[in-house]
Amino acid sequence: MTFAEGERFTGLDGTGDCKAGPMDYKLELVIIPVSDMDRAKDFYVNNAGFRLDVDHSAGEDFRVIQLTPPGSACSITLMRNAEAAGTVQGLHLVVSDIDAARADLAGRGVEVSDPFHFGPEGQTPGHHPQRESYGTFLSFSDPDGNTFLVQEVTQVQPRP
Repeated sequence: MTFAEGERFTGLDGTGDCKAGPMDYKLELVIIPVSDMDRAKDFYVNNAGFRLDVDHSAGEDFRVIQLTPPGSACSITLMRNAEAAGTVQGLHLVVSDIDAARADLAGRGVEVSDPFHFGPEGQTPGHHPQRESYGTFLSFSDPDGNTFLVQEVTQVQPRP
């Protein structure tokens, strides 16, 4: 079977023939530059509640710390780079209950913003007026200033 550009083998159909579908492109890992690996690891594990997947060193100049947010298929890897520390802005963590997420993060010692939404005047304090899915956010930063947005999604929009 020949596949069109952007398609791949996705399995067999009910007749045993090959079928093709769109290629999957899954985001699995995002690099986060930090100035102090141990301080960042402590923040992400003990404050943000991420799971520690890997902490591996191979000599003085190579260390991999990989962490995963609760329920996420995508992980982060901390990279020691003092010059770039704090330059990652706006990574989204999606939750079903923004108020519960805020309480959880604040309870772990994270300095977290109050909820906000975007209206005609730009960023506006408070929840989205109709509590629309994708409409309410809060933010927090790690010790280096890398910033995450937490977005409330209560109904996932279907993909085309």
